[in-house]
Amino acid sequence: MALDPRVRLLVAVSKRLEADDVRDVPMTVRRAASARLSHLGARWVMRGTPEPAAVTHHLVPVTGGKVLVRVHHPHGRGPHPLYVFLHGGGWCVGTLEERDPRCRAVVAGAGCAVATVDYRMAPENQFPTAPEDCYAALLWLVEHSAELDIDASRLAVGGESAGGNLAAVLCLMARDRGGPQICHQWLDVPATDATLSQEGHRNVPDGYLLDEASIVDYLEHYLPSPDAARDPLVSPLLAADLRGLPPAWIMTAEYDRLRGDGEAYAAALNAAGGSATHVRLAGHVHPSFAFTRLVPSAAAYERDAIAALRAAFAR
Repeated sequence: MALDPRVRLLVAVSKRLEADDVRDVPMTVRRAASARLSHLGARWVMRGTPEPAAVTHHLVPVTGGKVLVRVHHPHGRGPHPLYVFLHGGGWCVGTLEERDPRCRAVVAGAGCAVATVDYRMAPENQFPTAPEDCYAALLWLVEHSAELDIDASRLAVGGESAGGNLAAVLCLMARDRGGPQICHQWLDVPATDATLSQEGHRNVPDGYLLDEASIVDYLEHYLPSPDAARDPLVSPLLAADLRGLPPAWIMTAEYDRLRGDGEAYAAALNAAGGSATHVRLAGHVHPSFAFTRLVPSAAAYERDAIAALRAAFAR
């Protein structure tokens, strides 16, 4: 179908605000500019949400340093289920604040605690730093579940784009390392194949807020070598064995070059005997599903995804 009319308007506005090709600009400069824009945009494009009961911050030890973990605590008596959310941004940009409204919506709608991880980003910290940071944070949250009033037996993970990639990778790491049992993975517009072999890269043109050159640029910053693109902790779709992974809720967008990544991953999980639900948002682009204040279909999608998370915790 054609672009949703509201999405079309947002794409046009975004294109006007876009700078010229920034691939030669240092990532630190790009990261700061992205943070300023995303903090402003979150207020305008994402729907208002109730305040959680509390928000706490924790410095979690990781190899070579510490990372910040923010926990949104729900109202009511615990212990509460836990959803670990990982922000997107091509493993190079992005902040905890960027999706704070989404985290609060999940707290209210799913009745769970939501933890977000300020994992270290590329190019200063290339693969495998980001997934290792996220896995260390996951272990820390489970180990400290009693003091956080968390029920570690009801644990889910999720994220968007590069964050969706990291969430899928966390499930592989937890399975293969004997880590915590994860009951649900929620992957929005995830990158699952860094070799760029899936159909969206051939069939979706540039001009929809995630061009091929940007994807390649992020990967070049994230990966220590081109060969790393085939590592399952970079490309979970390429893992030799996808059995025994948590049930998945995977969303793709019609006008997104990554749409084939998510669709193929859902199919592969189901073929491996798992359970994956694939939702394709018609008329949407890579980030537009998050525009819940401005696009009714984005708000409806968010409600459906949160309901699926709540049902997973109930099971």
